[in-house]
Amino acid sequence: MRRRGGRGRAGRSSERGSAIIEFVVVGVGVLVPLVYLLQVVGALHAAVLASGAAARQAGRAFSTASKVAQALARAESAARLAFADQGLTLPAGSLRVQCLDGACLSPGSSVVVSIDWTAGLPWLPDAWAREAGVPVSARQQVPVDDYRSSPGEEAR
Repeated sequence: MRRRGGRGRAGRSSERGSAIIEFVVVGVGVLVPLVYLLQVVGALHAAVLASGAAARQAGRAFSTASKVAQALARAESAARLAFADQGLTLPAGSLRVQCLDGACLSPGSSVVVSIDWTAGLPWLPDAWAREAGVPVSARQQVPVDDYRSSPGEEAR
């Protein structure tokens, strides 16, 4: 009795093992880009979380300091810690602090902290990662307490 496909045992043996090769080729062709995409999404998520937390914490650290020089050092330290929590390093020159509504640290004024930098993509050489990076920015406005003494005033 003949089978409908017209192939006997000889037809089946010529394709023996090709399903494994097809599975490996297609699996690798789909799996590698998918893993890379997940790696990129994870790296960008960490960059956004680090930037937001750094801006928030730097603003709080700046607004609670007693002197402007001390406030700048505290803000940078807080931003570095927030980046370190995500396994990143704060890029040089990415942190900016701007005082609004009068003198810095005067009661009732506000402080705006901005962080602007470019997050590199994983698994790329540094030269390519800079050009193919994704710009990340965060901005936080923090009010200075109304019931604090002005900078330079002594507590009574």
